[in-house]
Amino acid sequence: MTLSPVFRSEAAVRLLEEQGVWQRLAPDVAAQADAVRSLYRDLEEVLGPEFRGPAPHVPTAAEALRPEGLHFVQEYFFLILFRSIFGSLGVPEARLRLYTELNFCIKGTITAADNLFDDQDKSLLPLAPVAGARFLSILQLMCFERLLRRVLDRGVAGGVLTAEQATLVQRELLDRMASIGRLEGSEEGGVDDVPEPTEMVERVHKVRGGALFALAFAAPSVLEDGEVAERVGAAEPAVARLGTAFQVVDDLTDFEFDLGRRSHNLLTSQIFHHGTAAEKTALESFRHGDAVPDGVVEELFKSSARAVLERAYEEGRASFRMLSELGHWFESGLADDVVHAIVGLDGVARMEALSSGD
Repeated sequence: MTLSPVFRSEAAVRLLEEQGVWQRLAPDVAAQADAVRSLYRDLEEVLGPEFRGPAPHVPTAAEALRPEGLHFVQEYFFLILFRSIFGSLGVPEARLRLYTELNFCIKGTITAADNLFDDQDKSLLPLAPVAGARFLSILQLMCFERLLRRVLDRGVAGGVLTAEQATLVQRELLDRMASIGRLEGSEEGGVDDVPEPTEMVERVHKVRGGALFALAFAAPSVLEDGEVAERVGAAEPAVARLGTAFQVVDDLTDFEFDLGRRSHNLLTSQIFHHGTAAEKTALESFRHGDAVPDGVVEELFKSSARAVLERAYEEGRASFRMLSELGHWFESGLADDVVHAIVGLDGVARMEALSSGD
């Protein structure tokens, strides 16, 4: 899983607009856009022109909050939210800028690594199509390693952190990424065991989703001190729970894909351990190679899928409640709507079907 584009549902976009969320996030949208532009400029210094394509237009905050520019907020929503959270915790502006640029590098690194695991070709950098998708993912990984180093060097030069702290931040980030990657690597050949749902959430989703979101806290955990450090430490598990909710929802939308590659999936676990007889029989046939028909999650597996969705609700509600207690402005009553909305384009119809009252 990556920090993928979200809020593809028009209803979700309208809801957040009506609740004033987009306008409250406008300063953080602008800051994230500045960070992306900065890293695009850095790319020109670390990679030759023959390997780069033209940099895409990065919208202003005003442009990003209009329908034609909303793709930027959809792509970077979680990074924007992380910056908003750090600001509410009292992180000073200079380190906010550093974290905003670092988080772009983290997102790009994870995206490129995920490409290699899943044979995809997503990119956050304007790379020229000089070779195959796998090579471009490797090139993207190498670029983001160098870009992250430039961000830290810029911070050292500006007095935001020391050279020793920069080294500690790199170590903390790599250790955390390696822990997540170890889980992904354990599934390369597929998995045969199906842990019980609660065990799977602990072993898989709190790593693949929770620890992924918590990567944003790697640098603050090294650099912040005093009361701000305490507040950041209290916010990290809240953000990790949001990541866990995101991964649970991701399992609902990626059920067929995960079934095909035999990777851990919470809906598979829910059916395997607690599903109806009809659900278990159908799942067994699909695990042995039978074709999975369209709409099976919304129809045959709807009861188990709704139980999985309830777990996502629980994690999302807890996350926003904890953040609210720390003083962040996001209305915790919107938690369920956010859970509905944190899906890619292909998941919108599925989430609408599962959350309907019938």
